[in-house]
Amino acid sequence: MSNKDLDQEERELLESYEKKDEWQSVEDVGNAASRFRGYAKATIRKNSRVNIRISSKDLEAIQKKALEEGIPYQTLIASVLHKYVTGRFVDRS
Repeated sequence: MSNKDLDQEERELLESYEKKDEWQSVEDVGNAASRFRGYAKATIRKNSRVNIRISSKDLEAIQKKALEEGIPYQTLIASVLHKYVTGRFVDRS
């Protein structure tokens, strides 16, 4: 199969994959898979809605962090809030 046979999204993925610094191996695949399953379950079982107002800079930073983690930004926000209220939030700075 040549690049001509790929659609635009497939070409972009292939180009991204071929760049050495864009993709990284996961050392503990089982742990990572378990973590992302937890994110998925948390996303599915939401039963309440809340609206908040935050600065656009904070939202952009949250979206960037979520992208780095490979999760939706709303899931990241919910995860941070959940960890905070359960006493498991750890500030690494």
